[in-house]
Amino acid sequence: MKKAAKGGMMEVAMGKLAEQNGQSEDVKSFGKRMVTDHSKANDELKSIASKKGVQLPGKEPTTKWSSDKTYMDMMVKDHEKDLAEFQEEAKSGSDPDVKKFAEDTAKVVQEHLELAKETQKKLQ
Repeated sequence: MKKAAKGGMMEVAMGKLAEQNGQSEDVKSFGKRMVTDHSKANDELKSIASKKGVQLPGKEPTTKWSSDKTYMDMMVKDHEKDLAEFQEEAKSGSDPDVKKFAEDTAKVVQEHLELAKETQKKLQ
């Protein structure tokens, strides 16, 4: 849960930067979607964590913007890794609430990955 919370906060922080600094409308739009979807998932995760008495990290990560291409390359890599981790938790996790969260989130992460790959291609 802590790893997911940290990753989710990073997605929101980077998404905000993409929205503000992206050169391509596709990148700005992708960033906005990351902020919306990951904020929702983060709130859901906080709710599960508080029921379980788990303390999640609260500090927003500091991130820097370099370029549309760097951001999208990172998003493809991150979402590939995240998807594998969420699918693993959904399959073999021990807590039913966390398993369900991982299952639901894996579906959204899959969509993000496909969108990230499409957006990345447009930048080539």
